Amino acid sequence: MYNRKTLIVTLCSMLVLVACKSKKQAESIPDDIIPVKVMSLQMDSLEQTIHASGQFTTDDETNLSFKNGGIIRKIYVDVGDVVKKGQLLATVDLTEINAMSQQASLGYAKAQRDYERAVNLYKDSVATLEQMQNAKTALDIARQQYIGAGFNQNNSEIRATQSGYVLRRYAQEGQIAGPGTPVLQINGAANGNWILKAGVSDKQWSAITVGDKAIVTTDAMDSRTLAAKVIKKSEAIDPMSGTFIIQLQITDADKKGIAAGLFGKAIITPSRTTEAWAIPYDALLDSDKNTGYVFVTNDDSTVQKLSVQISNVTNGKVIIQSGLENVKHLIISGNAYLNEGSKIKVIQ
Repeated sequence: MYNRKTLIVTLCSMLVLVACKSKKQAESIPDDIIPVKVMSLQMDSLEQTIHASGQFTTDDETNLSFKNGGIIRKIYVDVGDVVKKGQLLATVDLTEINAMSQQASLGYAKAQRDYERAVNLYKDSVATLEQMQNAKTALDIARQQYIGAGFNQNNSEIRATQSGYVLRRYAQEGQIAGPGTPVLQINGAANGNWILKAGVSDKQWSAITVGDKAIVTTDAMDSRTLAAKVIKKSEAIDPMSGTFIIQLQITDADKKGIAAGLFGKAIITPSRTTEAWAIPYDALLDSDKNTGYVFVTNDDSTVQKLSVQISNVTNGKVIIQSGLENVKHLIISGNAYLNEGSKIKVIQ
């Protein structure tokens, strides 16, 4: 019983001493000096990930058209159809083209007769050398016109340039198609060369290097992921989206389930590490987009308010790209009561 009373008295005495000590420490800090906690600053090599999104496509999408304009007589395929290389896809009405080809053939035959006559007359000293040479020139011109007409006749149809799928159909049968006007669009999806075209910001674009690895997902494949790598970076901004376009080639062997135009998301891991500061989120004040403010101290007695550039936020940390150069300590607690030039006392 005695020991128990002694223990209780001892504990009460210790509590009183601690309370008195804390009160004494609090009274030792003047009212105009604010207690704060700080952390030392140093730049670290940080590996960041970049999130981007875009659409699946192939690197060999091709718009097919007729060389010469005309009335479309027949289109043999529709959107989504499988095509084989060399397959006939569309033709135009050949009436006008055949007439031009026949006209060129007749002109060539006449020029050949005229030249042979001029040669015989020149041998008999009836025609001059100039007349024979002019007939030869006319024959050469007619021959080239005949060759050109035959070429146009042979290219009055559209054939598949590669095995793949029909992505778009721009025209209908009976429609007049001008020279070079797209009629069909196909890709080489049969080769499995799928890529994801994604838009990134200028800062992300500068951090990405060709060859960087990535993980691609799409809602059409549930939780399945696809391995990919960066194969191309645009050298100019895309005026339609206002972003820089990068191309990610799918390197995963199993590409089943991918379709042209399908939406996909990518997580890119840049191979180049970034030198930056990682600070607690609570140390950042008044952030706006890529800019924020922090309180710092170099003498542990006064504070300075600095503007910093924010790279991104990851794992509960704020990555600061610039603004903390030559700073000794960052204030991480008590900053809500601070102003520029406030007096502080660093506490543990």
